[in-house]
Amino acid sequence: MKKNVKVLSIVLIVLMVLTSLTSIVCASDISSQIGEIGKGNNKSYDKIINFGKSAVTIAQTIGIVVAVVVLLVLGIKYMIGSAEEKAEYKKTMIPYLVGALLLFAATTIVNIVYQLTSGFNS
Repeated sequence: MKKNVKVLSIVLIVLMVLTSLTSIVCASDISSQIGEIGKGNNKSYDKIINFGKSAVTIAQTIGIVVAVVVLLVLGIKYMIGSAEEKAEYKKTMIPYLVGALLLFAATTIVNIVYQLTSGFNS
């Protein structure tokens, strides 16, 4: 168990470092185009923004539908299951809850970041 936690923490640290390095590179590249973006004459920028909005909305909608269906199935199985099966369903609900929380948190954070950054361009 300790080995799994150690490997997972190392992987998360590496991902955080890689993510922070790529954001610095992207920010320095985009900063030279801020004047054009603020004027609203950059059509490729608008296409990217619209694609990103629709992708997040689709992912959030599909995630909500799948999460509700899975919760219904697990709930029904839990209600009609025996004592041993109920213990097994409790174990499967933990990864479900973590996944649903990550999905909702990720899409919410993306929407918040978009709303905050779109105020800079206007």
